[in-house]
Amino acid sequence: MTDETPDIEAVNVAEGFDSFDETWSPRLAAELNGQELKFAKLEDEFVWHHHDDADELFFVVDGELRIELRDRDDVHLDAGEFVVVPRGVEHRPVALPTADVLLFEPAETRNTGNVESERTADVERL
Repeated sequence: MTDETPDIEAVNVAEGFDSFDETWSPRLAAELNGQELKFAKLEDEFVWHHHDDADELFFVVDGELRIELRDRDDVHLDAGEFVVVPRGVEHRPVALPTADVLLFEPAETRNTGNVESERTADVERL
């Protein structure tokens, strides 16, 4: 292996979630093809927002999550389920009451999209 070749290692999802406690503060787990995989612990309601240029995938690992949508029916997710929120669609994730979620989205997508709030967070690497 050369110095330019990254390590190839398995990631344990449970250990990833166990490595931090903060809610609504995603942790970068991996990068691939211009996308980022993030661990996020969610609690109660987030802010209404949208992403102009990014689809966002929510995969529930543990707990329950409701994705509220302004212009269509809400989507309820149990552990093992996911949904893609298309770019431009205003949404608000609501954990019932908590959820561990994997997020897949383009690199450097801001967690609050078009909104600046107290929940806007920089992504830290695991």
